[in-house]
Amino acid sequence: MNPTSAVQTNNTAKAHSATTTQGDKRFKILSAHIKRYQYQQNALIEILHKAQELFGYLENDVLIYIAHALKLPPSRVYGVATFYHLFSLAPSGLHTCVVCTGTACYVKGAQAILTSLEESIHLRPGETSPDGQVSLQTARCLGACGIAPAVVFDKTVIGYQTPELVLDHIKGWLKDGSN
Repeated sequence: MNPTSAVQTNNTAKAHSATTTQGDKRFKILSAHIKRYQYQQNALIEILHKAQELFGYLENDVLIYIAHALKLPPSRVYGVATFYHLFSLAPSGLHTCVVCTGTACYVKGAQAILTSLEESIHLRPGETSPDGQVSLQTARCLGACGIAPAVVFDKTVIGYQTPELVLDHIKGWLKDGSN
């Protein structure tokens, strides 16, 4: 990319971001939050947390807005947002399934659970079902080693899971949005 097209791309992104942010109360709240931190660049993680709380996930317009407000390169903001697993760049499904992949859970069958989900319903960690019902995630450790393998269904930790139990639970969500 030559310097002229880079400037044009940056200006287009700023113009798009400006038109998107006008009238959206969430951006006003985010702006107040950024101001509360006095536009300090070292408050980036706290500001990203607030943005995700407000928007549900960190879309490009939000990342560009934060970068501009903190006078940071967008690549740095994107780098921080993608480094930490608690930040999401895509909207989550209505339901969330988190499979623990810590040592105890892995030894007792976490990988079999993930393989079963991929083969049966074609859902991989980090993905959301096409109908927006289910997001599948993994966690390095839930701290529930005594009930391994553990899975979190919509913020409820359930232990002693098998591929069949997890698949049945998720299929219930996909079928009618319940469970």
